[in-house]
Amino acid sequence: MSFDVIKPGPLSLLQDHGRWGQQQLGISPSGPADAHAFAWACYLLGNTREQACLEITLGPLSLRAHSTTHIALTGADLDARIDGEPIKAWCTQQIKAGQTLQLGLARAGLRAYLAVPGGFRAEPCYGSCATSVREKLGGLHGDGQPLRHGDVLEFAPAARPARCVPAAYIPDYRNALTLRLLPGYQFAQFEPAQIERLLSSPYQISAQADRMGYRLKGDALQPSMAGLISEGIAYGAVQVPPSGQPIVLLNDRQTIGGYPKLGCIAAADAAQLAQRRPGESLRFALTDLDTLSDERRRWENFFARGPADNT
Repeated sequence: MSFDVIKPGPLSLLQDHGRWGQQQLGISPSGPADAHAFAWACYLLGNTREQACLEITLGPLSLRAHSTTHIALTGADLDARIDGEPIKAWCTQQIKAGQTLQLGLARAGLRAYLAVPGGFRAEPCYGSCATSVREKLGGLHGDGQPLRHGDVLEFAPAARPARCVPAAYIPDYRNALTLRLLPGYQFAQFEPAQIERLLSSPYQISAQADRMGYRLKGDALQPSMAGLISEGIAYGAVQVPPSGQPIVLLNDRQTIGGYPKLGCIAAADAAQLAQRRPGESLRFALTDLDTLSDERRRWENFFARGPADNT
């Protein structure tokens, strides 16, 4: 079973849960920029998060099916259609042999996730087929390149029961976004007036926003320390370069850096950030480890059980 890639879009990438445990080699984890939408796409078809989806940024994209199967599409609203007929996102859908799946330009959000039964086939590289364009790793051909016209996406065809994500769990990417910040050990290097400035002022997403990180624009922050010896950087870390404009680091981030860091934002909020575009505004708020740990534990437990155990 396969899809022919008729129109690949500007940045369509195979992504599984990521290339973990390789940062000591200077290799970033990669994986889905919006782990929330990715997890639901896997869940709808009974896949694990080790099985690859297609992350489609902005659209448009067209794929032709070679046999009948089911698909699931979550994340950004890309005006999905099969042979011109609108289909419902965040639900399983049947596509028949010879039909074409068409995705338009994003109307809300930025990244959509397309899942197929068992995941798309690709050779793992360092334990994952996640695509890292910057590091030239993973993806359909193992070279970190986005999908190209004429590529063939192979997978095992299978029927799946009809299933939809409950409306309460479908985010509206047009809503105001607040990033919950868990202070790190360099947080104290920022004077109280600097923290008050961070929490009381909106920040705007700059044009320098991609899978590596989102640079923000707003009131400049100045830590008391000028810099530090480069050290490991976590997902969602908020670092402050000499310009004073915060940078939120995401999946394709560099593995080490020497700028002071305020801490890390909640993983769930980082996923929401990845659905926002340059020019949109956001705010910061402080949170605590217990709150985020409880939230993450519930999230992991739910998706670890799988659809059969959650129905």
